[in-house]
Amino acid sequence: MKPLSVVYMGTPYFAVPALQMLQELGHRVEAVFTQPDRPRGRGNKLQPSPVKAKALELGIPVHQPLSLRKGEDADQAFSVLRAISPDLIVVAAYGQILPQHILELPQYGCINLHASLLPRWRGAAPIQRCILAGDSQTGVTAMQMAVGLDTGDMLYKLETPIAADETASTLHDRLAEMSAQVLKETLRCLEEGSLQPEQQDDAKACTAEKITKDMSRLDFTMPAQTIDRTIRAVTGYGMLNGRRIKLLASILSEERSDAAPGEIVDPQTMRFCGGDGLCVIPLVAQLEGARAMPVSELLRGFPIKIGDRFTMSEG
Repeated sequence: MKPLSVVYMGTPYFAVPALQMLQELGHRVEAVFTQPDRPRGRGNKLQPSPVKAKALELGIPVHQPLSLRKGEDADQAFSVLRAISPDLIVVAAYGQILPQHILELPQYGCINLHASLLPRWRGAAPIQRCILAGDSQTGVTAMQMAVGLDTGDMLYKLETPIAADETASTLHDRLAEMSAQVLKETLRCLEEGSLQPEQQDDAKACTAEKITKDMSRLDFTMPAQTIDRTIRAVTGYGMLNGRRIKLLASILSEERSDAAPGEIVDPQTMRFCGGDGLCVIPLVAQLEGARAMPVSELLRGFPIKIGDRFTMSEG
């Protein structure tokens, strides 16, 4: 396949491996579109997105329109795209909806790399939602973009199991690398003329709505499975011995206890009881004002005992 003229649209780290893959395959990435710089970190200074940083490293021109749909920014962005006249636009976690006139611009249309096995988990937070729902597997889907929210025809899929101790962070990084392979295979099939677009079954679709901060506030009267999934998907907060603790990773224990919800039943592991008698074992935790660390390390400076109890954080 002769090198394609490509415009790449993406913002977070998830979109970096696929951009790198385009370069490695020898395609001409004419421009990168990414979200405007945002204030981050100490001092709240403006920081480039991971995709912008990688594009500048690779010497690719970067554009950061506030909108592709309306206003002066949108008009200028479309003028840039029309001047490039790309063969293909590749999109991965860009953060903006592409209007119809952009979708129709490239010869091969616009391909989106989506972090789920469509039509399951269309929308903003597929990685967190699949863990919250207890899905046994997920993956990456290359999709021919259409006007609807992740409704276009599916072009290529790659699946992966979700481990019992999987967190949104570890799954995100694995799916990011998988997205590069999905793009590579999609372009190979495009070259061979073997792509067979598959229409999505809307009846099987569900929406991966945005994650909100209050979802991390743990209710320890909930079933242990719900608590464990929440910790792994969005992290969780609770109070223990007067200290606010953030739980970042955990695993569900099959052991039962007649202890009260949130009560510590093993001070060596911080294992505590859920509302249904099953238990959760935290793996990584963070005391307020301190760094995240393995629970075994945290407990060396924060001893607990049987009968101590997690309670819901005040906010």
